[in-house]
Amino acid sequence: MPLTPSRTKYRKRQKGSLKGNAKGGDTLAFGEFGIQALGRGKFSSAQIEASRVAINRHLKRKGKMWIRVFPHRPVTKKPQETRMGKGKGPVEYYAADIKPGVVLFEVSGVTLSLAREAMRLADNKIPFRCRFLAREDQV
Repeated sequence: MPLTPSRTKYRKRQKGSLKGNAKGGDTLAFGEFGIQALGRGKFSSAQIEASRVAINRHLKRKGKMWIRVFPHRPVTKKPQETRMGKGKGPVEYYAADIKPGVVLFEVSGVTLSLAREAMRLADNKIPFRCRFLAREDQV
């Protein structure tokens, strides 16, 4: 089941802009290892879930994992072959707005090699470039 907000103040939202770098959430806060976004874009709830499953399957229930992003932004889409006008389309899915520097996932309680491989598998599901992070005392 994809992540969605339990309730929102407004059903639909304007596109907005993704310029600039992350103002917060750009350092490891919980785990020993993490994956950090280097690019920018929308990270849909389905992509977050696919990344989470990839990490958990590789870790085989060892260690602990944190998801550091949540899809708050509703993304709308009009049906195909619909003429211009007639208002905004219905909400298709929810996405997280990602700016460079945001830590997406963190893990702890596993070895460096196991964490690196789990994050590599998750990176394949992510629509922008990412890098692996480790705490200084772990390297």
